[in-house]
Amino acid sequence: MLERVRPLPAELVPIAAAAGRVASEDVRARVDLPPFASSAMDGFAVRAGDLPGTLRIVGESAAGRPFQGRLEPGLAAGISTGAVLPEGADTVVPVEHVVHRANTVEISHALGPGAHIRPRGGDAEAGEVVVPAGVSFTPARLAAAAAAGVASVSCGRRPRVAVLATGSELVAPGEPLQLGQIYEANGLMLAAALEAGGAEIVTEPPAADDEEALRAALQRGLTCDVLVTSGGVSVGEHDLVRTVERELGVDEVFWRVAMKPGKPLAFGVRGDTLVFGLPGNPVSALVGCELFVKPALCALQGLADPLPRFAPGRLAAVLPQNEDRDEFVRARASGEAGVVLLEPIVGQESHMIVRSGSADALVHVPRGNGELAAGSTACWLRLGD
Repeated sequence: MLERVRPLPAELVPIAAAAGRVASEDVRARVDLPPFASSAMDGFAVRAGDLPGTLRIVGESAAGRPFQGRLEPGLAAGISTGAVLPEGADTVVPVEHVVHRANTVEISHALGPGAHIRPRGGDAEAGEVVVPAGVSFTPARLAAAAAAGVASVSCGRRPRVAVLATGSELVAPGEPLQLGQIYEANGLMLAAALEAGGAEIVTEPPAADDEEALRAALQRGLTCDVLVTSGGVSVGEHDLVRTVERELGVDEVFWRVAMKPGKPLAFGVRGDTLVFGLPGNPVSALVGCELFVKPALCALQGLADPLPRFAPGRLAAVLPQNEDRDEFVRARASGEAGVVLLEPIVGQESHMIVRSGSADALVHVPRGNGELAAGSTACWLRLGD
């Protein structure tokens, strides 16, 4: 799948609007950071050669209001955290280590040059990379770029994603249910998950299992960067999605994956448009979205490492293995003595979205003939990130 993803063109984004976006090029500092030598403590700026001793206080350097002039031998200046180090000073003595009397300060011990001082450029020098290309702008990276004087950044464009639920049985929540009908929930679920992954969502109304209606909806969806459907990709008489997509020029790359839930997942391309066919069972659609669609969105935006971020945890219960397919078990994650404990939820069938709503973890159970024992280590993926 990732071999067929081409990162979207970059666009210039104001730093205030770049949260969660992916840097398409290295972001470099426009200034030294800090841009001047400053104090790391509240205290007094002095010359190390005057210590220990009693020094006369001749002024103050506060944040945004630097000391005026040069600090001569035998003198001290009050200084606050982050304030400019006065010219001539080379040491800061914390306020709790001095005896302050009127206009003098008594310092009973020596300190070497540079003590409690933040040197100019100590965090980053002008021209240095502060955010590398291919990573997303987390709050800390946003702050790094802003502190380094960067007002706008080059980011991969957000993918436009069409989400289409299919099935003649689907009705909108709140409408009266007739026999054989169910409320449509997959579209909302997938749109929320993919929007959190950086997508701009184009939502289509549900399409009935009718070739003409389905063709019109799919044609609209294929104008986007990504088309995601749910339902209609299995082998039933009314599973028409793959057939109609083929008629519309979609080149199917694969259909069916050795995983549970979500086996009948399909993936194809038409031109630069990625096409995902997710199963209609909501848990199957959710798992397919997390493992396939969201990594594709990350790659489209230029993320250097788009694959799901599995982490180790400890199982709270036995999990049997499936001989033919990898399984992804819904679980609740909790902390215990610095270790993540994974408690599988009751109700693992692929239609049980209400049960899955209580889960915040997806546990990977590799295929095999045995079981994963309680207390053993398993890889898990956080749901909802």
